[in-house]
Amino acid sequence: MIAYIEGNLTFKSPAYIIIEANGIGYHVNISLNTYEVIQDKKSYKVLTHLHVKEDAHTLYGFAEESEKVLFSQLISVSGVGPNTARMVLSSLPPEEIKQAIVQENVAVIQSIKGIGPKSAKRLILELKDKVLQGQENISTNTSNSHNTFKDEALSALVMLGFSKPAAEKSIQKALQSTTTDITVEELIKLALKNM
Repeated sequence: MIAYIEGNLTFKSPAYIIIEANGIGYHVNISLNTYEVIQDKKSYKVLTHLHVKEDAHTLYGFAEESEKVLFSQLISVSGVGPNTARMVLSSLPPEEIKQAIVQENVAVIQSIKGIGPKSAKRLILELKDKVLQGQENISTNTSNSHNTFKDEALSALVMLGFSKPAAEKSIQKALQSTTTDITVEELIKLALKNM
């Protein structure tokens, strides 16, 4: 998967950009939220999500990590495809979307083009816990580097085949058992001992 593309923005529109990196121009679909951030930039590091279908490989780009995470959460909901997720992100800033989900504000979510009452309720039902958990992680982790280490270790354990809840519990236990600064590798090793 392509995590990001860094290069010159050779074309910009509210719907997509063309970003040139190493002589290759990538067509990347974006939201209005991302367009507002990058419209005055000549070059940028765009975070990406590659959506693979039978008949197409489509890149979606994001100016910020929070928008990319929300996009991934939105497309995980049954019946919400990448274009609908992009419409959601173009309609409201990510923080307002999260707030509407947490507060179960169906009217706000339903006001987005392409989202009906059933879809709005499904979004709230399936994403409320994920959004709340993300906010708790932000508030409980005071150090960004500490949070990054935790995320990297969690990702590694999940890739190794462990379930996410078990891996999170094991990492938390490992962090509580050590008082010194540790590397990601050391954290993974400690977590594996706790599995």
